[in-house]
Amino acid sequence: MPVSYIPRTRELYAEFNNPYRWVTNESVPWTPLTKPIALCKVALMSSGGVMYRDQPRFHHEDASYRRIPKSATREDLNVWHFGYPTKDAQLDPNCVFPWERLKQLEREKVIGELHDPCFSFMGGIYSARKVRTELAPKIAAELKGAKVDAFYLVPA
Repeated sequence: MPVSYIPRTRELYAEFNNPYRWVTNESVPWTPLTKPIALCKVALMSSGGVMYRDQPRFHHEDASYRRIPKSATREDLNVWHFGYPTKDAQLDPNCVFPWERLKQLEREKVIGELHDPCFSFMGGIYSARKVRTELAPKIAAELKGAKVDAFYLVPA
């Protein structure tokens, strides 16, 4: 089901009494891989609002994230997000959280390893500052500590 994100985003943030301002990034912090992807530990992060079993639901302006074991089954996962219809994602979480596809790539030795756990947060956070100063540094620190080589971010 296609979602018209621009009108939807403007509608969602109309209550903030000023028009939504899109983030403009002037530079890209690109870091090339130093080894083949088949030898890399790859982390999965989704902004789809995916939760594992009884983890707490996300809320508006929530800058937290959830750790989801890569051994999770579809029955273990729930999806909650205010910004898109989640029915399809609940039926098949791979459309916003492709952990089964990445495990397949791991088995086929296309990637070296899928980092455990995988991560999810709820996109649609109004404040880019909050993402830049709260959410992103926590995730980056965790990934650096785990010596992750590549990071796959799936926007919902």
